[in-house]
Amino acid sequence: MMAGGSATNAFSFLVETLFHLYLVALMLRVLLEGIGADYYNPICQALVKVTDPVVRPLSKVLPRVGPISLAGLAALYIVQLLALVAVGLIVGWKLDPLVFALLALMRLIRLLLVLYLILIIIGVILSWVGHGVRHPIVPLIFQLTQPVLAPIRRVLPSLGGFDLSPLVAIILIQFLIILLAV
Repeated sequence: MMAGGSATNAFSFLVETLFHLYLVALMLRVLLEGIGADYYNPICQALVKVTDPVVRPLSKVLPRVGPISLAGLAALYIVQLLALVAVGLIVGWKLDPLVFALLALMRLIRLLLVLYLILIIIGVILSWVGHGVRHPIVPLIFQLTQPVLAPIRRVLPSLGGFDLSPLVAIILIQFLIILLAV
């Protein structure tokens, strides 16, 4: 009995991890399109190449709304639903479709929050040690975190060169992750 549980857990982990990695790529694509990142950046090119098979067919029926790709958002939701169904079939969940639909949305919100938490931490580290780093991902990290940090910077008083906006953002994001409890 224990071996079956271990195999189920192992396959569930593998499927969930593979879907999760693809969801991160899709989410990064949507976010980078939303901020108008340089399309010719090699990181953007790689993300487009990996996610195009899912996003391109949807973009033929779903329009863009300003910088927001509805096709990318729909792809995120569909892939998250597929991930939940796949894991549910492996593990033996018996949830109704409405619960799956809501859980998919909650998991996407959590993924967005965790992704921003990681990006902000990386951005802080790069601001300390990465002045000479010329990797194509560095400007993308700062571009991605700017929409989150800029409103906090406007509210926080100037502290003589110390930027506490990442700390405030990390605390708020962690609060939201705990509040979501997914």
